[in-house]
Amino acid sequence: MTETNQPALDLLVTGASVLTGDPARPEIEKAWIGVKDGRFALIEEARADAPAPAAHRRIDLTGRVVTPGFLNIHTHANLSMVRGVAEDLGFAPAYTPGIPQGHMVTPDEAYAIARLGALEALLFGSTLINDTFVHADVVTPAMAEVGLRVWSCGRIHDVDFSGVSVGRWEHVDAIGDEKLNDALELAARYEGKSGGRIGVQLAAHAPDTCSTPFLKRIARAAEETGLRVTTHLSQSKVEVARIRARDGKSPPELLEELGLLNDRLLAAHCIHVSEDDIARIGRAGIHVAHIAKGNATGATIAPTQKLRAAGAKLTLGTDNMHADMVEVMRWALAVGRIQMGAVTDDWQPSTVFEMATMAGARAMGLETEIGSIALGKKADFVAFDFRRVHLTPRTNVLGNLVHVAHGRDVELVAVDGEVVVEAGAPTKVNESDIRRDAEAAIAALWQRARGN
Repeated sequence: MTETNQPALDLLVTGASVLTGDPARPEIEKAWIGVKDGRFALIEEARADAPAPAAHRRIDLTGRVVTPGFLNIHTHANLSMVRGVAEDLGFAPAYTPGIPQGHMVTPDEAYAIARLGALEALLFGSTLINDTFVHADVVTPAMAEVGLRVWSCGRIHDVDFSGVSVGRWEHVDAIGDEKLNDALELAARYEGKSGGRIGVQLAAHAPDTCSTPFLKRIARAAEETGLRVTTHLSQSKVEVARIRARDGKSPPELLEELGLLNDRLLAAHCIHVSEDDIARIGRAGIHVAHIAKGNATGATIAPTQKLRAAGAKLTLGTDNMHADMVEVMRWALAVGRIQMGAVTDDWQPSTVFEMATMAGARAMGLETEIGSIALGKKADFVAFDFRRVHLTPRTNVLGNLVHVAHGRDVELVAVDGEVVVEAGAPTKVNESDIRRDAEAAIAALWQRARGN
């Protein structure tokens, strides 16, 4: 690309160090990164003996560190509505009385709150979120307008959620029909038709909130459409007890019997699993969305070391915690070492960095398109400002990123080569407007939840 007869790049980034996410060449000290037609067209060390390639736009990122965009594989953008409260409940908001819950949220409220969650994720360096909650037909395009890739689906369940938090479990066919049809309609609208900016995974909420016949329907729908499935699995003792009483099996055993436990399943949590469950999950090669910080905050830890050894594929998500994937990498590294009781060569910053990038891309079926900085891939990348005191010295760039950095150190984010965050601010939306609208929506929800 340095030859003068080559067409000009759309964007050229200079001066930055790069953590590529590519094992063949994991780090470039000072790089030229070129983008053409939304894809990486040039990735090489800057050359002192040659002029930089021509480009329509050039950004000097000297002193910054560029990484692939992070993939937040399991999140609920709307659950910022219980921020600062859900962390101390010890249980998922949907199962807890007295706080705002999904069935209370209006479409307008969902629109406002989801945009807040999406913007938070983007500003912290996520270029793709896999989000599930309510009113997906409204919030999916709304979140995508913020600038990131959005894989989304409404919660698919046939339980009447209005009774779950008070211990009433009633499965209703009409609810299941509506939720599954909504998901399939969303997929028909967006899957494969959005230039890779929007997608759908069938979000079966959890084994306990879906009846066994309904889980069978979801499995058939996944097979017929080719869509992947995402779910919560073995996330609580209540779930495990209910499935044992209802089906005489553990949740992983039930999903295996129904044909859902396979390498196209993305399962969040996997906390309360037996040795047999771990072996079963490993044999199936499922993708596990490890919610390192959220689970630890709730006094639980998924057995990540055993799951990985058995064959499970570990990814990272923030769930209903704030959307800083750098912090999640740090928690994943720490809780994994606590389980092992040692610092080992196979559980290092590179391990959790891979979980936040390429492992997430594989879980989404997008490993050939995103997840690393490589020629021909879509140009999703993030620049961290390493000129800050807490990121000095730069003896080990990846070590600094995982152990010391924060999402708030993100200066620039690009998706498809389009700069969607610059100087730490969004370029496509007004941050103040999003904050104002979300605050008003959340205040109204809390008033209703409290009976005011």
